[in-house]
Amino acid sequence: MISQKAPKKLLFLSTPVGALGSGIGGGVELTLQNAAKALMAKGHSVEIVAPEGSVTSVAKLTAIAGTLQTSAQTQVGADAVVLPKDSVLENMWSYAREVQDQFDLLFNFAYDWLPLYLTPFLNTPVAHWISMSSLSPVMDEMVSKLVQIRPQAIAVNTRACADTFRAGDRLMIMGKGIDINDYQFVAKPSSPKLAWVGRISPEKGLEDAAKTAQKTGLPLHIFGLIQDYHYWSEIQTTFADAQLHYEGFLSTHDLQYKLGQCSALLMTPRWIEAFGNAAIEAFACGVPVISYRSGGLTEIVRDRHTGFLVDMGNVSGLISSVDQLDQIDRRACRQQVEAEYSLEVWGDRLEKWFDQLIVHSPRNKP
Repeated sequence: MISQKAPKKLLFLSTPVGALGSGIGGGVELTLQNAAKALMAKGHSVEIVAPEGSVTSVAKLTAIAGTLQTSAQTQVGADAVVLPKDSVLENMWSYAREVQDQFDLLFNFAYDWLPLYLTPFLNTPVAHWISMSSLSPVMDEMVSKLVQIRPQAIAVNTRACADTFRAGDRLMIMGKGIDINDYQFVAKPSSPKLAWVGRISPEKGLEDAAKTAQKTGLPLHIFGLIQDYHYWSEIQTTFADAQLHYEGFLSTHDLQYKLGQCSALLMTPRWIEAFGNAAIEAFACGVPVISYRSGGLTEIVRDRHTGFLVDMGNVSGLISSVDQLDQIDRRACRQQVEAEYSLEVWGDRLEKWFDQLIVHSPRNKP
């Protein structure tokens, strides 16, 4: 049996919807790389498997060719499994099967049916990170089946995310972590302005943030990948009087520099956010978060302490919260991240989770 204290060899399998570093994978890309940093700091070795065209400076990268997978957000309610011809997801897991005996554990970041299905057929234990709430009955059923066979194999960000699954009470709650040293605390922004961070796509609700900016007269700085150009064009037309400044999809270094100069981050999702990476990134810069009371964000934002929570779709509530930002101590935002979301804290949780999976893996039983 492998000692729990010995350094582990870990194989990370990235999301198949886009190249690592492209922004198409949303917060999963940051989560994967932060998890690698957290575990490597503890002496473990990490190899990352990701679609061709991926870039990372964090760990060894193995790029796999193939057709990208359709994003799960576009298949809400789907009861069928779809794999494109020459699927990069299939190719990534074929590679994992071939090299699995070189690793102590495989760590899956794909929100997809195939890796869950394959888990019982692999010799090496697999940890699954589910980054979104339940979106389809076929995925929900496979999650339920796997946790029956492999207890503790699946983790989510928050209790709110877990509760969307039929087997939610059997999912591990792992939170997240970021490298706090990558974010500079800003005690006071240079001028009043608002921020919005995320993929520009309808479920993210950017129009509510744009309306808030238009009503308050404050500039809104928008950061993220434009995933739906028609949607973005409509927002620009509808809110022509708003001061909307699109900043693009930025590196962590550039994002934190500009985000820190904002008075608040608006988070306006029109679906159940499993977590909200941007919230803890904002906190690390000292930026309060004004968010809809939805999903994992309700477990992150402390109402009237590190930000404000308002009912989904309540733009008047967003506007009112902007007017009350002087009540928030920006240092409290930074302190919350340091206490709850550092890489050190998160790395400890991940390490304990992996140890349990490895110890109880069929291949390590006498």
